[in-house]
Amino acid sequence: MGFMVADLWATSRLLVNYPEPYRSQILDYLFKPNFGASLHILKVEIGGDGQTTDGTEPSHMHYALDENYFRGYEWWLMKEAKKRNPNITLIGLPWSFPGWLGKGFNWPYVNLQLTAYYVVTWIVGAKRYHDLDIDYIGIWNERSYNVNYIKVLRKMLNYQGLQQVKIIASDSLWESISASMLLDAKLLKAIDVIGAHYPGTHTVKDAKLTGKKLWSSEDFSTLNSDTGAGCWGRILNQNYINGYMTSTIAWNLVASYYEQLPYGRCGLMTAQEPWSGHYVVESPVWVSAHTTQFTQPGWYYLKTVGHLEKGGSYVALTDGLGNLTIIVETMSHKHSKCIRPFLPYFNVSQQFATFILKGSFSEIPELQVWYTKLGKSSERFLFKQLDSLWLLDSNGSFTLELQEDELFTLTTLTTGHKGSYPPPPKSQPFPSTYKDDFDVDYPFFSEAPNFADQTGVFEYFTNIEDPGEHRFTLRQVLNQRPITWAADASNTITIIGDYNWTNLTIKCDVYIETPDTGGVFIAGRVNKGGILIRSARGIFFWIFANGSYRVTGDLAGWIIYALGHVEVTAKKWYTLTLTIRVARRRKKT
Repeated sequence: MGFMVADLWATSRLLVNYPEPYRSQILDYLFKPNFGASLHILKVEIGGDGQTTDGTEPSHMHYALDENYFRGYEWWLMKEAKKRNPNITLIGLPWSFPGWLGKGFNWPYVNLQLTAYYVVTWIVGAKRYHDLDIDYIGIWNERSYNVNYIKVLRKMLNYQGLQQVKIIASDSLWESISASMLLDAKLLKAIDVIGAHYPGTHTVKDAKLTGKKLWSSEDFSTLNSDTGAGCWGRILNQNYINGYMTSTIAWNLVASYYEQLPYGRCGLMTAQEPWSGHYVVESPVWVSAHTTQFTQPGWYYLKTVGHLEKGGSYVALTDGLGNLTIIVETMSHKHSKCIRPFLPYFNVSQQFATFILKGSFSEIPELQVWYTKLGKSSERFLFKQLDSLWLLDSNGSFTLELQEDELFTLTTLTTGHKGSYPPPPKSQPFPSTYKDDFDVDYPFFSEAPNFADQTGVFEYFTNIEDPGEHRFTLRQVLNQRPITWAADASNTITIIGDYNWTNLTIKCDVYIETPDTGGVFIAGRVNKGGILIRSARGIFFWIFANGSYRVTGDLAGWIIYALGHVEVTAKKWYTLTLTIRVARRRKKT
């Protein structure tokens, strides 16, 4: 079986520029075995230059003859995960694709060979440049799959000697892909795992009939409060009990993106303040630990799993070598609603549950007990070790008293541990004075700290011809629209700072590269990002290579406050300054 998870797209943007020791502490809470969430799987986006929920991630091939395996932060993140847990399973999945693959169409299946080649180069590059073995590869996140493309991809992987890389499909709903597999023996052979998103703990008959592993390949996506933790605890058990899913992958790993972006704080933990070093180990981390610290990929579920009489559920797993782990959850309806899908009402009340260990398990002398109680702070416990249970005198039977919103793990493993570090620094807003001259000779990351690209890709660029102050720059590098996953804006944009600022001055040196049709803007009080970026409002100050300027109230340029002519041309540096003052309304007298 597989197990669980975490995955991200453009959601770990702010993590990379956390100062040490805090960055390593956050990574330990996520990946270090027997410490925190102790994750078994890391699923990453194969950057495709397009907006994928909370930002864009750069592709390893912006253009047809371009290859670079050091862009973005996913390579770094995979290496950090592997450093802590060499056995972690790595999964790659594309959301968007660079525009050149579409040959003029917003579609990745125009040339099947070319798209497969592009994905395979990412897998080969991961190994060649970072010594990372990718275990599973996906098709196209929550969008159409193409039967022939899946077969071409399998063939190309095999041809490249990558037989061990397995295909997971289709990262959407169960129905269509399962039916296609049952009708097509070659497709059935090519796919190793059926992955569905937000399945609500249920699968469908066709999926079971394929005989393939079933995974919830994206789930959770809920605010990381105790209710989010309740959602996570319930689905980790019930995805298997109700839907035979042996892996559940949470979107997202860590909320390391500006909170005003869509799905703010929907990570297993929160780390959105690199400028202060503040982070929060949220309760979903400890709910994960109840499963991840006491099982491993390759363990088996026992047949005795199910629902408790008065609400809640239990699963039992073994490594086949005599170890046993039982996980019991009693999450109430009110405190375990996930963001999607709709959760039909159910009732949970106080009860006693008796477990009897039979067969080889009847000889287990002792079980360790780990306990979580979510809810009111007076009664709240997160991943607390209780006294162990001695079973020698009771013929392998024991009884638990269960209240609502609790989690118990009973296990023969003695390696469980609640890791901790001293509290991180206190929360601080984004600094009110901030500047960056991009003056970095050999940047460790391709992106400047704290900038979060929302359409287009902005990278450090050394302008060798410039002897003066514009040698080191931040440059938007895309020259065509990507094959989009979301509604990318028509203009490229990267955001930084705090939307709550009211009176502010923004100053920036800018350079237009495209004669006649090119332009550039700076803006303040931008109110939207992520998948909503097209409709962003704010105050935008633009200059254009044709010698005009304008001030607009939106990114699309529909709301015009001012416009006119100005001496501006391409291929020349200008300094733009935008001062925003919020006018106070006069009181009527």
